[in-house]
Amino acid sequence: MKRLILILSLLFPAIGLGAQTLRVDAPNLVAADEQFNVTFSVEGEHSVSSFEWNPGEGFKLVWGPQKSTYSSTSIVNGKRSKSVTNSYTYVLMPVHAGSFSLPAATATVQGKTLSSKPFTIEVVSGGGAKSQSGSARQQGSASGSSAAQGSASISSDDIYMRLIVNKNRAYVGEGITATLKLYQRVNIAGFEDARFPSFNGFWSQELQAPSNIDFKRENVGGEIFNTAVIRSWNLIPQKPGDFTIDPAELVCLVNVRAASSSSGSIFDSFFQDSYRQVRKRVSTQPVVLHVSSLPAGAPASFGGGVGRFELKAALTRDSLKAHEAASLKVTVSGSGNLPLLTAPKISFPPDFEVYDVKSTDSGRSRVFEYPFIPRSHGDFEIGPVEYSYFDLSTGKYVTLSSGPLHLSVARGAGMESSSAAPGGQLVQTRRDVKDLGSDIRFISTKLPALSGEGRFFVFSALFWVLAVLMILSAAVSWYLLRRSAARRADVAGSRNRAATKMARKRLALAGEFLHKNLSTAFYEELHKALLGFISDKFALDAGEQSHDIIASKLLEAGVPEALSSDFTGLLDACEYARYAPAADNTEMNSLYEKSVSAISAIDSSMKKNKSAAGAVLALLMLVLPFSAQAASSYPDSLWTVGVSAYADGNWEDAARAWSAIEALGLSSPELCCNLGDAYFRQERIGDAILYYSRALKLDPSYGDARFNLEFARSLTQDRIDSVPEFFLKGWMRKLCWCLPSDAWAWISVVLLAAVLALVLIFLLSRSSGARKWGFFGGAAALVLMVLALSFAAWQKRDFMRADDAVVTRPVVSVRSAPSGSDTKDLFILHEGTELELLDSVGDWSKIRLADGREGWLRTDQIKVI
Repeated sequence: MKRLILILSLLFPAIGLGAQTLRVDAPNLVAADEQFNVTFSVEGEHSVSSFEWNPGEGFKLVWGPQKSTYSSTSIVNGKRSKSVTNSYTYVLMPVHAGSFSLPAATATVQGKTLSSKPFTIEVVSGGGAKSQSGSARQQGSASGSSAAQGSASISSDDIYMRLIVNKNRAYVGEGITATLKLYQRVNIAGFEDARFPSFNGFWSQELQAPSNIDFKRENVGGEIFNTAVIRSWNLIPQKPGDFTIDPAELVCLVNVRAASSSSGSIFDSFFQDSYRQVRKRVSTQPVVLHVSSLPAGAPASFGGGVGRFELKAALTRDSLKAHEAASLKVTVSGSGNLPLLTAPKISFPPDFEVYDVKSTDSGRSRVFEYPFIPRSHGDFEIGPVEYSYFDLSTGKYVTLSSGPLHLSVARGAGMESSSAAPGGQLVQTRRDVKDLGSDIRFISTKLPALSGEGRFFVFSALFWVLAVLMILSAAVSWYLLRRSAARRADVAGSRNRAATKMARKRLALAGEFLHKNLSTAFYEELHKALLGFISDKFALDAGEQSHDIIASKLLEAGVPEALSSDFTGLLDACEYARYAPAADNTEMNSLYEKSVSAISAIDSSMKKNKSAAGAVLALLMLVLPFSAQAASSYPDSLWTVGVSAYADGNWEDAARAWSAIEALGLSSPELCCNLGDAYFRQERIGDAILYYSRALKLDPSYGDARFNLEFARSLTQDRIDSVPEFFLKGWMRKLCWCLPSDAWAWISVVLLAAVLALVLIFLLSRSSGARKWGFFGGAAALVLMVLALSFAAWQKRDFMRADDAVVTRPVVSVRSAPSGSDTKDLFILHEGTELELLDSVGDWSKIRLADGREGWLRTDQIKVI
């Protein structure tokens, strides 16, 4: 047996030596002028037979070694065991500053050699940290004979406190470690009156709060201090900005040597030393932390996590019966702000009853448990569970996904969906469709007809131009119709208008006689054409057809004198030839051509003056109706960008794109409603209500905007009972809201045209039935036109009013006067509350609620609809 033990001890020395080791105990930091102890110890069942060690070149041996031996014997359950501890102590002093490794010591136990592990000691040239007693003596000598100096004799270089943070810049949600550390080179007896920072703007958690302060040596700027951690916190910033951490304070009780009377004996300093406690207050310097906002574009599944995480999701049961309970557990693990993570949003099947989420923290993970009960049987799919966080190492958002979770639900024994019929057959029970939730309606994706903000058709330039043109057209029509009737009754006028036509017929007949060489008939017919033309033009009787009267009439009509003389000359030639016809056909042909030219010239000269006014009128009609439309291009690209961003869940980008369109001075009901939707998704209820209201001001008949406005109002905190409106006014308002303002304005224009047409029928018709129909129909159309015009103007006036506003701050205080001081708070309003503006003074606005209460608010806390 002894031989076996010997063999095992040779193969495994630790077994043979009872797992004995050679340990070294020494400070790791000393001053260059400081003496220190190095102790080597061997503990085991056997004593050390020999020990060797050399301090090396870096240290000078002052004293030692001092050997000590300690042994103990114990008997447990009849088994006796023995333990022997051999220790060797050396007093050393450094030769110079630097970092040195103690040489390994060797010890022989039962013939086997043990060696110590390497041990490094740092030597600094600065003063060493004083021991408690040594410090007291030095402080006492520093105070001299004046003990009344108190804490003023303790230098702030010998004791101070610092708040150390591992980083000065961080994102919202990024963890910061803050350590409160005390540095001292005095004799401390205790502590009191500790005051720690409040860490406003941060979520804080204590990491270290030691009840016993344990000091350790530390090299601080080349000098040795005794340092201890007082407190340690994990700080997580909650909002962006620059934050100043308040100073921490601590009162240290320091033992200071007090001067005493001396008898002159050399033993007085040894036997008569006395100490007193001095309170020394130390505090930290303020620490400034710079907190930045997280980048924009956070995914919809972002749960506030900042750091690096992993996601796991599992069902407690993947198969169960209807009406049985189960849970979905989602575990988020990793490093970061785990305590502040919010539960992921999970989409459960519609017929599942889901209960409140339970969250538990376990080390470096956070578990979210979703209890649920399925109410119907079948195979269901839950998820996938998605969770996004901000990765500090990459500076980007990362989305984790667990994949879909499958659940099989069998038919339960007591399912509500079935009941037993009298014959024993299961009959399905019909139930009403259950609303699972409500939400605002989706945005308008079609590019709207954008126009200048506040532009209405009613009372616009185009409206007045159309109205004036229709009235002028009716007047012109009335004038033309009356003139036509008068012309039909005017015989002379009819002859004048038919003069040229009759002259052409007679000239044509004269031309036939010319070709047949019938001179007498030719001259007779030619004379009738000339004289008939003039008599028809001027309605001359037979007694007024003398050459002088004809010449004067022609001159009055604006015919040139030469042309008038030529015409009378042709009459003379025809009369002469009738009685003395010429035999030459050439003379007849020349006279015929001159007659045709004269009649044409006179007719053109008389029509020229009348056509000048007509030409001017025609030119005006071409210029008046509509000016050329300036080329305009709608910012459809911005609209498309906003629609795409909204569909992708980037609410801020969508609002930014649509706001850019609004900044161009363009607006439409669809644009305002879409902006309201984007702000609603960002949980900015006040801005959402503001833009829904603006959309309804542009088009009160816009159903999506009205639905979304009512839904957003249901989420506001303030419930204000409004004063009831007169029922008749309410009916008229609902009727007015059936169509937008421009539609009512166009209806009024059409009705104006109908009124004018019916007035013309009343004025010009010869039938009494038609006149009655025109009168009563025109009166009815006039009433409807005024009503439509009133509705259009009503909506325009409501839009132009700037006395409605919405609270856009989370909480505002309504004061009794327009001042921030020396005024009384009347009541508090929350975001989304609508109010009426009554007056303004400087930066303050007087408001009135729907229930009649009044007060003053700062103007920057509200936005005007």
